[in-house]
Order: sequence, then C-alpha cells, then structure tokens
Amino acid sequence: MSLSLKRLLPIVILFIIVNALVLVFGKKLETYNIDSGVILGANILFLLISIFSFVIQTRGMNHSNPHVFVRSVMSGMLLKMLLCVAAVFIYVYTSGEGFNKKGVFISLFLYLFYLAAEVKILMNMNSKKNA
Repeated sequence: MSLSLKRLLPIVILFIIVNALVLVFGKKLETYNIDSGVILGANILFLLISIFSFVIQTRGMNHSNPHVFVRSVMSGMLLKMLLCVAAVFIYVYTSGEGFNKKGVFISLFLYLFYLAAEVKILMNMNSKKNA
C-alpha cells in the first residue's frame, strides 16, 4: 500500500462503513421512506470527490509556495460544493415525483463526515511536515 493510499484510509473506511450500514439497514430505511439508493449514490459521489480533492490538496501541500496550498484547499471546497449542488439538481430533475427528500438530507449530512475525514487527514499531513 503506497503512502497516499495509507493516508486515504479514513475516507475508504468511512465509505465501507456507510455502505455496510445502508445495506444492513436497507429494509429499516424503507419503512421510514428513505431511498437507500440515494444514500449509496451519494456515498460513491463523495468518495470520488474526496479522492480528487485530496489529490489537488496534496499537490498544493507539496509546493514550496504556501499560497498554492490555500488555493488548492479553496478550489477543492468549491469543487465539492458545486458537484454536490449539481448532483442534487440532476437528481431532482430526473426523479420527478419520486424525489426522496429524506435521502437527500441524509446524504448532505454524510458530506459532513467526509469533510471531517478529509480535514483530519490534512491536519495529520500538515503536522508531520513541521508546518
């Protein structure tokens, strides 16, 4: 396992835990009218966005100019925000009457967990570089 993959481990573990919980409690979620497909789709989207954002931020952290890191963090956050908004709009447009508001809210709450995992990774990387 390369050093980058070891650093991504909290995000991958979060992805696996959320998928396992949704698959185990899928029937229970249906009783509360929560579409598990929405949560699983959002989980995949957040994993991909987090990995892409992590790559951008790692490149910025390795640069000699500290402003590059700040720009990479800001661009990563903007990218995540825009992709999340776009995903919600696409879901609303394509689902029509089958729009599952509870699933979207749970997915947006899930975004906070991915954000916390990413911040934890970056803080650990930054402290190891004696910044």
